[in-house]
Amino acid sequence: MSEFPESFVWGSATAAYQIEGAANEGGRGPSIWDTFSHTPGRTLNGDTGDVAADHYHRWESDLSHIASLGLDAYRFSIAWPRVQPGGSGAFNPVGVDFYSRLVDGLLARGVRPVATMYHWDLPQELEDAGGWAVRDTALRFRDYAAGIVEALGDRVHTWTTFNEPWCSAYLGYASGVHAPGRTEPAAALAAVHHLNLAHGLAGRVVRELAPASQLSVTLNLHVIRPASSSAADLDAVRRIDALANRAFLGPMLDGAYPADLLADTAPVTDWSFVHDGDEKLIAVPLDVLGVNYYSSTLVRAWDGVSPRSSADGHGQSSASPWVAADTVEFLPQPGPYTAMGWNIDPPAFTELLLRLHREYPNQPLMITENGAAFDDVVGPDGTIADDRRIDYLRRHIGAVAEARAQGADVRGYFVWSLMDNFEWGYGYDRRFGIIRVDYDTQVRTWKQSAHWYQRLATTGHLE
Repeated sequence: MSEFPESFVWGSATAAYQIEGAANEGGRGPSIWDTFSHTPGRTLNGDTGDVAADHYHRWESDLSHIASLGLDAYRFSIAWPRVQPGGSGAFNPVGVDFYSRLVDGLLARGVRPVATMYHWDLPQELEDAGGWAVRDTALRFRDYAAGIVEALGDRVHTWTTFNEPWCSAYLGYASGVHAPGRTEPAAALAAVHHLNLAHGLAGRVVRELAPASQLSVTLNLHVIRPASSSAADLDAVRRIDALANRAFLGPMLDGAYPADLLADTAPVTDWSFVHDGDEKLIAVPLDVLGVNYYSSTLVRAWDGVSPRSSADGHGQSSASPWVAADTVEFLPQPGPYTAMGWNIDPPAFTELLLRLHREYPNQPLMITENGAAFDDVVGPDGTIADDRRIDYLRRHIGAVAEARAQGADVRGYFVWSLMDNFEWGYGYDRRFGIIRVDYDTQVRTWKQSAHWYQRLATTGHLE
């Protein structure tokens, strides 16, 4: 049994487009995910987030579930097009009021609000003007951050600027499997920088307008292993590590892009979109670094001739998001797997946290997402015995405990997700929630994993 201190934060996480619904209510404008999901062939079964889990109308009862779970904190995201429909100009008071009531409702229940400013739902008007591939979007994000921080003030315990900018840049602009669905490698690298820049600009807004709040960003950092100890395979790891991890850690925590990243990507772009002073702006000090982890990655050098594996390191089987990585092959890994087809590898989680502790020993960490999708079955008595999810959570939280025992400053854990939701390109086919949502009735039912997590959150004892 592992013990966690009383100060350790237990929470759950969601994202606006995945749960809110009410896509055309309350003055909300369209986002890139509205456009993408309504484009035939983009999502499984043509599913959209129009209704999702109807959280917009059911938020009070959802907060009651959070309180009943005994959670210390709740990580949610603010839909930019709900509060500023076109991504610039006047704010929408109805949208702002929704989040204001949500924050107040959390505080009334003794739950810390952890607000993510951006979880992938860019206002469509900004994408029409170039999206994250153009610098102006970062400037518009700074203005949006100023408006929402001013509106919610320091009632928000922690402001998280971005969730997984890796996905926004590479899946959105290189492989095209996420909104906006573009396949432009140079635009993807420009998006990497403009997302980083927007993080720095928004982080400085938080420091100025809400100095009592904590500042964070959430990265889905990759554990990349070589297929062999050959120099070529080790270099394949280096190349992907530069694109996946150091493209964000470098400017955010070190104040500079890695030289090898710039060299590797030189055939794609000259990085002229990085202006003097940008890297210094990006490196705003963080109170906590958010870490999302689900699975690990296996690579080897590709000879350029033999057929390549369809795996690409992020559970996608279509076009690769890895710009400037034409010499790298992603290999399938042995199971077991989740319903997403992702391998289950808790030791890699410990490895990742210890790497961060080694390279950034003074940077506190927070697990902002970890969880698993499985094919849940509702029993005859209505119970959902999701034993595989409980096993996944137990082993991964145990991996966090192991990292803490070896010195990693991990201060909390947020399970993904509070409830079943719209799983992006997979629609409603994959269920990550510890609370089941019946999409026909919107009835919420606790799975056995929710009862298990409640015991953990209220006692700090990992069974």
